[in-house]
Amino acid sequence: MKKYLIIGLLLGVFFPKAQSSDSLKIGNKITFSAYAELFYTYDFNEPNNHLRQNFLYSYNRHNELNLNLGLIKANYQSDNLRANIALMGGTYAQDNMAAEQGALRYINEANIGIKISKNKNLWIDAGIMPSHIGWESAIGKDNINLTRSFAAENSPYFETGAKISYTSDNGKWFLSGLVLNGWQRIAKVEGNQSISFGHQVTYKPNDKITLNSSSFIGNDKTKNEKRMRYFHDLYGSFQLTDQFSALLGLDVGAEQKLKGSEQYNIWYSPNVQMKYQFDNKWALAGRLEYYNDKNGVIISTGTPNGFQTFGYSLNVDYAIFKNVVFRTEARGFTSKDAIFVKNDGLKQGNFFITTSLAAWF
Repeated sequence: MKKYLIIGLLLGVFFPKAQSSDSLKIGNKITFSAYAELFYTYDFNEPNNHLRQNFLYSYNRHNELNLNLGLIKANYQSDNLRANIALMGGTYAQDNMAAEQGALRYINEANIGIKISKNKNLWIDAGIMPSHIGWESAIGKDNINLTRSFAAENSPYFETGAKISYTSDNGKWFLSGLVLNGWQRIAKVEGNQSISFGHQVTYKPNDKITLNSSSFIGNDKTKNEKRMRYFHDLYGSFQLTDQFSALLGLDVGAEQKLKGSEQYNIWYSPNVQMKYQFDNKWALAGRLEYYNDKNGVIISTGTPNGFQTFGYSLNVDYAIFKNVVFRTEARGFTSKDAIFVKNDGLKQGNFFITTSLAAWF
């Protein structure tokens, strides 16, 4: 894995054509791409083991230079067939794939799609795929902010199953239905006999507005502990001017308190992100967010008020080259209960600074 990432980075440095493109195309059907992002985070709570909060899965090491995500991907695309295979390493893979088996922990994507209509853009895809939920990706360069939001970190980054999808002829509508192994799963939980479902509807009335609705319905526990989970992700992305963009998002989830119960534990997370692009080199972005999981469905604290936390961040981005970006972000949390470890005690707040250097081709 490391060997291929080094080769990819050397291609970007020493070959101008590779540096000026976001991918390396072989013929007219196969495309290779690579991504690597180094980071350094200083957490002012100074965790002794260098592992940070258990509800964060990206950039989650304190006071050490590390690799958040290294990725190499091959894509095949023809008129009627498409396929992706991507392998990864880094702390993101280590933390997000901890529940998966052996070699599966290094797979970012492995899927095949077949077009099932001669005249319409109608496809069936199956395998390990990026999640249909959320407004943020695991690939840092594609996001407004350097680090990921509460909502992104605590909803699926990836999924395994099959989906049928349709894109309208004018490109304004995207519709899909999914059958899944579970909530961010490759292999099912042992003892789980349930099938999970999802949907996605995306509407782009023009090139400046994107509206998205996505859902998950299913049980992610064993048959004896079965609890139905219902989750909805809603967001809108707006290019307000040539330089200023904004994103508004809201995640809401509900899960049965007990098997067969008519009572549910609720969690939700509103999110506001904004970005100002000064020129082709410099950008400034910020985020305000809140995550309320009082009953600990997703983030368990063992405290009276559970996880009820505000977050804020401000990042500055500098594009060194077209395919190399340096980012710095200051971010803080304030919680209703004292849940953040510092020395031998607990605090209601946490503040940290992260920098990253990302390169891709």
